[in-house]
Amino acid sequence: MLLNDQGIGLASAGPTLVDLFLREQQRLPAVDRFTREIDRVGLPDQSRYYSTLLPASPPGPGQQYAFEVDLDRCSGCKGCVVACHSLNGLDELETWRDVGLLIGGSELAPVMQHVTTACHHCLEPACLNACPVNAYEKDARTGIVKHLDDQCFGCQYCTLACPYDVPKYHAKKGIVRKCDMCSNRLSQREAPACVQACPHSAIAIRVVDVSRVMENAEVDDFLPGAPEPHLTLPTTTYKTNRVFPRNMLPVDYHSINAQHPHWPLIVMLVLTQLSVGAFTVGCWLDSSLDAGSAALLRPYQATCALLLGLLALGASTCHLGRPQYAFRGILGLRHSWLSREILAFGLFSGLAVPYAAVCWLSSRPSGLTVPGATTLIAALPALGMGVAGVGIAGVFCSVMIYVFTKRELWNIERTLVRFGLTTAVLGIATTWLSLMILGVVVHDPATSQLTHELTPVLARALLVASALKLAVDLTLLRHLANFRHTPLKRSALLVAGVLWRYGAVRLVAGTVGGVFIPLWILDEVSRTGSLPGGWFSIVATLIVWAGCLVGELLERYLFFAAVSAPRMPGGVRP
Repeated sequence: MLLNDQGIGLASAGPTLVDLFLREQQRLPAVDRFTREIDRVGLPDQSRYYSTLLPASPPGPGQQYAFEVDLDRCSGCKGCVVACHSLNGLDELETWRDVGLLIGGSELAPVMQHVTTACHHCLEPACLNACPVNAYEKDARTGIVKHLDDQCFGCQYCTLACPYDVPKYHAKKGIVRKCDMCSNRLSQREAPACVQACPHSAIAIRVVDVSRVMENAEVDDFLPGAPEPHLTLPTTTYKTNRVFPRNMLPVDYHSINAQHPHWPLIVMLVLTQLSVGAFTVGCWLDSSLDAGSAALLRPYQATCALLLGLLALGASTCHLGRPQYAFRGILGLRHSWLSREILAFGLFSGLAVPYAAVCWLSSRPSGLTVPGATTLIAALPALGMGVAGVGIAGVFCSVMIYVFTKRELWNIERTLVRFGLTTAVLGIATTWLSLMILGVVVHDPATSQLTHELTPVLARALLVASALKLAVDLTLLRHLANFRHTPLKRSALLVAGVLWRYGAVRLVAGTVGGVFIPLWILDEVSRTGSLPGGWFSIVATLIVWAGCLVGELLERYLFFAAVSAPRMPGGVRP
């Protein structure tokens, strides 16, 4: 009984906070309770089967873990998908293991085969080689390819590089995630969730010889309709006692769907190529114009090219899931073309800024009084060539980023020609725009003379470059006549089908801006001996630049949206 200050009795107080903490500390955690229960009643009933799901011993030298799928046992129940989803805490629509369907045979003897697929933990993983921030590692002892979530900055390049559609982008987290073969379980000699959950024991973990995997890849015998194994040397083995019919294909083989366009990349690629093209055209003009005319145009052209180039680099960060870690982008310099592109365009902008500043310095008499100005102005042509050279190297790195993915639409010939012609078209159009801005800002005989001298030259160059670019783009449609459903035919069907509006607007914009207006300008010059005067010339120049820019943006949209993306066999799609 407790007493208050007046000596009146109070009811007994309950346990204090200290008592509650002491009582809580005496309770065993879940792991200890589970261990005590195992000691009391023994292992779970299913535990006797676990040992048969794993190899007798871990991989030795020249070996690694791999999935083995018995197609004769797979029923397509998706128990493996559910188990993987639950164990790894995936979001509702996120999957690291999928179940596809193969069909073939004839009406009298149809064949249907379910296929469970996950990461193949390749010998030469494209995701690892492509990653610019080294967010992948291949365990030297087990061969498991792991993704380091904390290192990833969400560029999604690995999702393009992997031919088996394994890495999945998680928009909320801003990173990519993938199967790691439940490596934590394997380290405790327990099978992955998908292996344990399969009711028919269709999935198993095996130890494979690296040399045998490489030998098997030579014959390209992996799975009907799947990307060829020589691309990355996948280690998963699919076995069956049946002989599949020759027409066995994924059920979604003829399904054609537009891919994600990646608008930040579209803007970045087009504007960087515009900027590089403008600086390159500037170098050509420096060598062909007299010193006075070159100094007159150079500041306006360099400023336009610089501002649009910096806008491109800013747009590129919008594609990152975690842009605050963009500084990590050059960590993969030894193996990733994306890291090399980042470095090249970083150097490009670092040289372009002082180049533009010196261009303005050289155009004003007061600039000659700045200490060291004479030396800088004398080095201006060499600095301009350096800017253009580094920029061209950056464009080449951009080409190789997509060539590395091994997609047919993005092979080196097509991509090099398309990116090169975009650089030429937009570089010429931007130089023409700079010339128009110069004419609006500066009114003197020298400017008028320069405008009359350069405009026909730029019109002819733009006409040739635009005509070539449009012709190259249209050559894709010839693959519509192919009998086989090749990747290029898929792309052509998309351009002529669900994406036809983008293709039509691209064709109209590119033709008006790059062909019709330059032809009209040249016709005026040939008939009258002079350029259209007043606002006609300004409006025509703006239409040229805007038409070429819109056309190239839509061309790059089709570059991404119409590509045929390789993947493992999928299911029936609506």
